[in-house]
Amino acid sequence: MSPEKLQALIADAIKQLHPTSAVLPADVDVKRPRNSSFGDWAVNVAMKFYEQLEYKNPREAAAALVEQISSFPGVKRAKIDGPGFINIVLDTASGATVVRDILKKGADFGRTNVLENTRINLEFVSANPTGPLHIGGVRWAALGDALARILEFTGAKVEREYYFNDHGVQIERFARSLVERANGRNAPADGYDGDYITQISNQVVEGAAKQGLDILALDEGIASVSEAEIREGVAPTNTREIEEFRARGVELMFPQIKKSLEDFGVHFDRFFHEQNLYDDKKVDKAIEKLQLSGDIYEKDGALWVATSKYGDDKDRVVIKSDGQEAYFAADIAYYLEKRTRADVLIYILGADHAGYIGRLKAISRAFGDDADKQLRALLGQLVNLVKDGKPVRLSKRAGNVITIDDLVEAVGVDAARYSLVRSSHDTPLELDLNLLASHVNENPVYYVQYAHARTQSVLRNAATIQGASKQKLMENAEQVTNEQLQLLSHETETALAGVLASFSATVRSASSLMEPHKVARYSEELAAAYHRWYSACRVLPGSEVSEELSAARMALNLATGQVLKQSLTLLGVSAPNRM
Repeated sequence: MSPEKLQALIADAIKQLHPTSAVLPADVDVKRPRNSSFGDWAVNVAMKFYEQLEYKNPREAAAALVEQISSFPGVKRAKIDGPGFINIVLDTASGATVVRDILKKGADFGRTNVLENTRINLEFVSANPTGPLHIGGVRWAALGDALARILEFTGAKVEREYYFNDHGVQIERFARSLVERANGRNAPADGYDGDYITQISNQVVEGAAKQGLDILALDEGIASVSEAEIREGVAPTNTREIEEFRARGVELMFPQIKKSLEDFGVHFDRFFHEQNLYDDKKVDKAIEKLQLSGDIYEKDGALWVATSKYGDDKDRVVIKSDGQEAYFAADIAYYLEKRTRADVLIYILGADHAGYIGRLKAISRAFGDDADKQLRALLGQLVNLVKDGKPVRLSKRAGNVITIDDLVEAVGVDAARYSLVRSSHDTPLELDLNLLASHVNENPVYYVQYAHARTQSVLRNAATIQGASKQKLMENAEQVTNEQLQLLSHETETALAGVLASFSATVRSASSLMEPHKVARYSEELAAAYHRWYSACRVLPGSEVSEELSAARMALNLATGQVLKQSLTLLGVSAPNRM
């Protein structure tokens, strides 16, 4: 019996006991107990709703429900534990029917339509095009892509978006760094360093030369620099030279960033350029809209948005006293632009953007949206790499960061993606490169992938020994009968079937809470249950295994392989058939 079916039955039982109750199936938490000896499922509904149902205490409510639950088809027994928990044990046939369901639905097992017709814009990574993607951006790439896959699996239409910040001071610093390097000087104190700056600046000079332009001989306009910069050896630079290096340098960085992401298995549906918000006058239009609603006012020669009346901690400048747009102006226009394309906007941001969320929610409310429903933000924490017990040295290419390419080169795409997504996004992460590159059970991605490979090895061995094709054995497994499935009575078999049954509930939870790590942890739980079963139960027919039991065990083996593969696929990780 699936947790969804159990939820519905319990909600119906409550309705029968209390016709006016507002308890819905979604309100009934059905979870695997931490200790399998307690049962197959644990329910705390009596503890949550005993007062609403007018019982004196949780145990009294649980007693009434246990009587109902014990009569459910497929339930072997229900028992009250502790202050009011209800532990449920399923009969063998009910626990094993999930195997038939998995083999019948295949890759669609666990798929739901709870987010059907919901358009979601998911923005992640969005690093400035001023250098290779660093390790923080890599974490957001793995997290964002896994979340998109999970949201789609639960029915949403997801648009993956990368926002290129190709307008503003960071791009200016990038351009000046290229100019200084091309002229044989050190990068500005606030600029960018590393071998890639030399490579890009050389490519800019060579590309311009092929077009007949000596980019280092331009003499139109001189940009001022501070006295401190002059003391540090930064020379005044030509404004036209800076603009040429900016445009050409950014154009060269785009393909490198996109290629690194594609090599990492991350595809974006849209690359949106900040500069377009200015070129298309969308910043001006967004400010005009706020002016019409009375949310813009002038103070000290600048224009301010009254975000404090929408929950922000203070009002924000959009047009500075010198007439230049503040960063927030583009943020406002971008929010409004995305809302024309999506019902829900999800942002994945670094921990240093914590203060950004309040002002963004305020703008959402200013435009008449429900900020708690239509805007979601995930704040991620830092990633540290260690090798041989020591912090990993900085990347030579990037100069001061570890890049996506560094990580992939060290451990491979699968290990990198899995390790970056298996912990909650809001916790700091330390990755041991030696462990992730190893083939030992302590390596989580290897442990899960090996479980899948083992399911396929069992299939290959059966085909060889029984003289049948793998396809034929798979077809036979799909035709296994309920009577055969009832033979799966070993404790490791009922435990494995129980973990399989909780897959869809896990995916729904990961989707609603936006926590892909739940799928990773589930895959490890499933792999552990499978390895225990594999060690305890022989699959192929023999003196202790009948043909009927062998068929049932092959079905369980293949069902496990299917769910392991689907779990890894949702995380963007491969499920190898051999290891």
